Amino acid sequence: MAGLYATLNQTVMALSAHSRAIELTGKNLANVNNPDYARQRVIYGDRGVVVTPTGVESLGLEAVGVQQIRDALLDQQVTREIALKAMFLAEQSGFRQAQAGLGQTIDRANAASGAGAADTNGLAGAIDSFFTAFQSFAARPTDDGERQTLLQKATILTDRFHLADTRLAQVQTDLNAEIATDVSAANGLLTAIADLNAQIGRFELNAPGTAVDLRDQRQAQIEKLAALLPVEVRSVVNGQVQLVTKDGGGADVVLVDLANVQGTLAFNGTQFTAGAPATVLGLAGGSMQGALAARDGAVQTLRDELDVLARQFVVAVNGAYNPTNATGDFFVAGGLTAASINLVGTLTAANLKASDGGPAGDNTIALAVADLGGRTFSTGAGDLIDGTFSSFFGRSVSSLGQALSDANVRLENQENIERLVRTQRDAVSGVSLDEEMADLMKYQRSFQASSRVFNVLDELLDGIVNRLGVG
Repeated sequence: MAGLYATLNQTVMALSAHSRAIELTGKNLANVNNPDYARQRVIYGDRGVVVTPTGVESLGLEAVGVQQIRDALLDQQVTREIALKAMFLAEQSGFRQAQAGLGQTIDRANAASGAGAADTNGLAGAIDSFFTAFQSFAARPTDDGERQTLLQKATILTDRFHLADTRLAQVQTDLNAEIATDVSAANGLLTAIADLNAQIGRFELNAPGTAVDLRDQRQAQIEKLAALLPVEVRSVVNGQVQLVTKDGGGADVVLVDLANVQGTLAFNGTQFTAGAPATVLGLAGGSMQGALAARDGAVQTLRDELDVLARQFVVAVNGAYNPTNATGDFFVAGGLTAASINLVGTLTAANLKASDGGPAGDNTIALAVADLGGRTFSTGAGDLIDGTFSSFFGRSVSSLGQALSDANVRLENQENIERLVRTQRDAVSGVSLDEEMADLMKYQRSFQASSRVFNVLDELLDGIVNRLGVG
């Protein structure tokens, strides 16, 4: 049987272990609302045993370490879903900016039937007003007021083309700026993760799994990085990890290896590169890829279609306004894009043509141009667009609306998936108030029990020293 001093030492070790457990439970409770924190618990262990004449005896209880409750698979799943959500969110933001910049209210119900997909504001209204003004001019070709109105509506039309293209170009510029900001932030996060790797490696060189708080910080940084570009985590040595992403062929590109960043992330305007040597990445998630997809996808498509519409406008109106190609065009012949469409510089209200050299009341030219508003063009017949001017523009705008709608649906679905995966991880790693309060009571009772043993031992020692010694 162990002596009093040995038992006293064992009791002190038990008190220390229970005190550490109470302290750690309090820490868990303090971080109950911290999403980056994974709950921790004390690992109790036996200090060993000795063989005595009366049998094998334990050397007592001690706290041998702290265990962090994390599931690497769930962490990786959360990281993956964060990357996808960020990509869809960036796409949605880009499409919303484009829709706002276009100045159109999209009506997808009407667009589906081929009717105008936009309201009377913006370019759609300017197109309708232009042909209405030509119709009125044809009805009163000698009226100065109608001539002034037509010239004004034509000027508004070219201005609306310019403004639509300028605003869409600005959206693309803004998306470029967002990508540049994200690239800079990603490089900062890569450096921070490499630094945390170094710290964890030093702490866990001889004590694996002990740098729990540093591991929490690193996981938080990894999830921030995943919102910018998709990454995978590979465990290496001493608690350190390797971060990789993928190239266009699906091969690994190492971003962080232990305490080293393997080449900074860069964007050249069309593609991302990283690693050592620099490798073109094939990103399948993250806000950078989402912004790039919006910039080069629906936004660029709409700009291209506006250019086609402007080109068809110039060709068709000039063809009707100047059928002999000898009496002057309406639009500048070289202005074949939305950014460059313009009225001929010499065009004034006084020299607007209602006819091509006919008598004062002749309105054949004005009627020919006005009729273009209802004409159905066909690429099969050599035209640049299919349908009327209004319906073509309506379909172009509604395509952006459809892209935004699809992005909204994808984002909503992805948010649900991410929420589900986070809930699964929280069930493993999250702090439960009920569980921690139950543990706190358990550890307090254990501490009180050890304290009671300590008091009994103190009384026994007091009896040995102060009573048995009296003679």
